[in-house]
Amino acid sequence: MGTERKPARIRLGMVGGGRDAFIGGVHRIASRIDDHYELVAGAFSSTVEKSKLSGLDLGVAEDRSYGNFKEMAIREARLKNGIEAVSIVTPNHLHFAAAKEFLKRGIHVICDKPLTSTAADAKKFLNLVNDSDALFVLTHNYTAYPMIRQARDMVSNNELGDIRVVQVEYAQDWLSTDLESTDQKQASWRVDPERSGAGGCIGDIGTHAFNLAGFVTGLQLESLCADLHTFVDGRQLDDNVHIMMRYQGGAKGMLWSSQVAPGNENGLRLRVYGSKGGIEWSQEEPNKMWYTPLGEATRLLTRSGPGATDAANEVSRIPAGHPEGYLEGFATLYRETAEAIYAARDGKTLDTLCPGIKAGHEGIAFISAAVASSKKNGSWVKFGN
Repeated sequence: MGTERKPARIRLGMVGGGRDAFIGGVHRIASRIDDHYELVAGAFSSTVEKSKLSGLDLGVAEDRSYGNFKEMAIREARLKNGIEAVSIVTPNHLHFAAAKEFLKRGIHVICDKPLTSTAADAKKFLNLVNDSDALFVLTHNYTAYPMIRQARDMVSNNELGDIRVVQVEYAQDWLSTDLESTDQKQASWRVDPERSGAGGCIGDIGTHAFNLAGFVTGLQLESLCADLHTFVDGRQLDDNVHIMMRYQGGAKGMLWSSQVAPGNENGLRLRVYGSKGGIEWSQEEPNKMWYTPLGEATRLLTRSGPGATDAANEVSRIPAGHPEGYLEGFATLYRETAEAIYAARDGKTLDTLCPGIKAGHEGIAFISAAVASSKKNGSWVKFGN
């Protein structure tokens, strides 16, 4: 910004993310990394008492720690210095109801993924966002990793040629046992169809894989063939997913997501092959990407290293060789959202690469199509969003 005065910090609220909530802490850290936000209000838990305790932990004034998101939205919209944006970090089934209260009052929404828990709510969500003047951002944070931005740039610049094959996977092992029966908070809601929706593993991490493949390649899914399975006895939702995908234009894809794969922690991996070359990237080594031009030796590209593109460098914060990844990915989305909010303050519109309602709606359509295909014994199902 040069010698220009930095804009006043964005007044931020949060729905969910109280004591013992992992993702709430992630969002709060990410919002502060680039110093664009100040947390001033929240409905952190399902009761006033718990919310106020969480607010006390976070330095939020007692009268701005609310017992429910509707009360929060109504009062904050009336305050002279009420919140400008809100982060929604609740289980999936509450995303739409919470976002609705803020969007209709002109408050910008930053929402954790997936968009919501049902296709019906996803359609309402789409209409709601389109009818609102407020911004809506969905935090698919992996789209903001520097090497992923470079991969997208390389595909866009035709360095890989015509895309032929896309392989993406996200494997974990933390639900290999009946963890939910121990009342472990993170497990219990993810395997509960009332809170998570029709998809378990596919909604939790499969949507990340699907979104990442589309973000990098720009390909639009045409149809899919899915096998969703539950290995842990008594579990209500899938914990392992195999999907074949056909993209518009003829490219083929394969997606595997699993939460019962011992030895895998957060194994998000992407491989893209075109007529002129291929790339490989792994989330657990996010600052590296392998690039093979057809007929040439494979070469290693690194974040901020030789060969890094402007697309990657623009979202890199620290010198090459230092680890940068998960938290910074969220922070980049918060920073790009902040830039759009600053523009909105001046009555302007700023386009960013942040995933929005379109990506969210496609994610729910992906879950719905996969569930439908699996119920039909893996029949091919047309993808509709």
